[in-house]
Amino acid sequence: MRRRTFIASSLAATALPQVVTAQSVAFDPTPQNVRIKKSYKVGELIILPRSYYLYFVTDVGQARRYGVGVGRAGLEFTGTATIGAKKEWPTWRPTNEMIERDPSAYARFVGNTDAQPGGPDNPLGARALYLFQNGRDTFFRIHGTTAPKSIGRSVSNGCIRMLNEHVKDLYQRVPIGTTVTVV
Repeated sequence: MRRRTFIASSLAATALPQVVTAQSVAFDPTPQNVRIKKSYKVGELIILPRSYYLYFVTDVGQARRYGVGVGRAGLEFTGTATIGAKKEWPTWRPTNEMIERDPSAYARFVGNTDAQPGGPDNPLGARALYLFQNGRDTFFRIHGTTAPKSIGRSVSNGCIRMLNEHVKDLYQRVPIGTTVTVV
């Protein structure tokens, strides 16, 4: 190893803990009150898929933050929508696109119009907030999940997943008509 390489490596190693410390804040899905940009409107939902957080703006510069799971690459929702409907223990049926992508996973839904009743085994979990654009259902949801380990990951077919107890909390805080922006 040359002297210049050794010195550069040593300097990089001493700087590394500061860089890692600044960037390695552990993901925590627990709802928390946090500061947010003052430009966001009170009552708005902001979702940052790359950090796996949903923010409900509660006051100027303040928000309630929840950990979420998001859509896999190429399936994620982006843009702005409004909550057009809310349901407790919603029924569920995969979209036609989901069935086409993975017919073996959704075999029991092929060729029929069956829906899974709401309940603790339903993939939408305890609550669902239905995202609409221009008055039409986008088929994207903010909903609970039966797979708590999916929170903090990009694994869904595009919906925003929350732990059931967290989506119950959010459900009672946001009315129909709430603006949702996924950045």
